[in-house]
Amino acid sequence: MTTTQDAGRTAGTVHTVIGGAGQALHVREWGPADAQPVLMIHGWSGNHMCWSRQVDSPLADEFRLVALDLRGHGMSDHPLDHDQYRNADWWAEDIAAVIKQCHLERPVLVGWSYGGFVICDYIRAFGEGAVAAINFVGAAVTLNERFDDIGPAFLANAPSGADPDLPTRISALRRFWHRMTAQPLDPADLETGLSGSVAVLPQVLGALISRQIDSDDVLSRLSVPVLVTHGRSDEIVSPSMADRILRTCPTATVSWYDAVGHAPFIEDSERFNDELAHFVRSVAP
Repeated sequence: MTTTQDAGRTAGTVHTVIGGAGQALHVREWGPADAQPVLMIHGWSGNHMCWSRQVDSPLADEFRLVALDLRGHGMSDHPLDHDQYRNADWWAEDIAAVIKQCHLERPVLVGWSYGGFVICDYIRAFGEGAVAAINFVGAAVTLNERFDDIGPAFLANAPSGADPDLPTRISALRRFWHRMTAQPLDPADLETGLSGSVAVLPQVLGALISRQIDSDDVLSRLSVPVLVTHGRSDEIVSPSMADRILRTCPTATVSWYDAVGHAPFIEDSERFNDELAHFVRSVAP
């Protein structure tokens, strides 16, 4: 693992972690090194900058906030082999590598959207013993041929968002980001999100959504506390996905956000940050 220190809170401390199949993962952290760690895992076509409203908040004064760029995203390695994204064990090894190489002592895992799949991949392979709790945020846990519980905005735009033709891809990803939230995003957030999505190779975006995933086996066995955070107006991952987690996971509780879409940590960041702080405090040693 290599580490560098950038100036300013937003930049954070930068790590390079070697994950599954030898891929280099870009990781950043903020906050006191000896505080309770919170590992934040973004979604499809995102990157660590999705969490700017958390790292630029009082959360970073109290907790050790850590965010990675998933393989194929942001500043992490982006191999072109589709198997690099279809192998659940490598996703699991990525998270295990971040926990081990960054010396995260029983972190709280926060998974947004596709991050829900990644958390379940990790728990299935390594168990829950190294984590304190899980926060599923607009999270997906099931991906099947029927696309159960996947929202209409994702179904309408994700396939074209993975098209090799650049104009087609930009147009689809623009529509995707405009339907990300119930109310229009701040222009800076929209531009940052869209730019990051377009930067992800189309082969990567396509491979991610070609998986078949059923996480009920993981959810049904969880014993650590689980908080489900979901917008009732989510058109990317339907609220019925949150209901599925609640039906399956014996330790899950829910926080519903009315008139909020797929990004409650952006759309109502003050409430989200307060709830996350309370949740983390409740499980911290």
